[in-house]
Amino acid sequence: MSNEYQFPFGEYVRPVVQEDRTPKKVFVLGVYASAVHAKWVDKNGKQVCPSLAVASEPRIFWDGNNEEAQAIIDKIKIPSELGHLELPDENLNGPSARALENEILAPLGFKREDAWLCDLLPESRLNSKQVNRIKNDYNPLVKKYSLNPVTVPAAGEAFCDDERVSEITKELLESQAEWLILLGDKPIKQYLKKVVKMTNDNWNDLKECVEINGYGTIIEMEIAGKMIKVVPMVHPHHIIPVEPYSPQWHDTHMKWVAERKNK
Repeated sequence: MSNEYQFPFGEYVRPVVQEDRTPKKVFVLGVYASAVHAKWVDKNGKQVCPSLAVASEPRIFWDGNNEEAQAIIDKIKIPSELGHLELPDENLNGPSARALENEILAPLGFKREDAWLCDLLPESRLNSKQVNRIKNDYNPLVKKYSLNPVTVPAAGEAFCDDERVSEITKELLESQAEWLILLGDKPIKQYLKKVVKMTNDNWNDLKECVEINGYGTIIEMEIAGKMIKVVPMVHPHHIIPVEPYSPQWHDTHMKWVAERKNK
């Protein structure tokens, strides 16, 4: 259960899902929920860790605004001997949300309020960089300072089982959206391939889709008896140059953005 998982310094993981359940124009499917990140500074003012995941994001595809981030970070108490937490550098909270809104939804003619947002997994996971920071900076102090062990799982490859596929489909139908934006390979492989019978123009990931259809092409597909305009896109972390990041996918996407603006 997610409520058994703890971040560094004690916050529990919680599911992050769409809160506004009114009908929407577009359904966006990402991978897994993000987290609030903080900079860890020791009692002498020296940086211990530039960005540590310390809490679940307050809502799905959170924009990372400093006021809200500061309020969340202020509630997390750490032993005075270990220093304090403060806001991290810009773009370490909420970059995917900002890229989604400005570089994916806007070029398609949608606003944030037009979108029903969803993830394959509605809970935070730790990427490899966070795993290493916890291992190197946090874990050596757990016993001495009676800190909680970090139990948030590392991000694996699988985020969506058959039960979750059914839940997502129910959300898609509830949203009444006529568009489905898939962010990266995993929503294609772990959701779309399970709910759509592919034609002879079969594709298994974003690269193959682009080779066959071109980037940003709208593909009509039937999901649970409803025709949906499906648009496979890069994950937002490829749009803003924050790791993990692919310059090639960034350039492909920004070329599409420019073409949309010229239409």
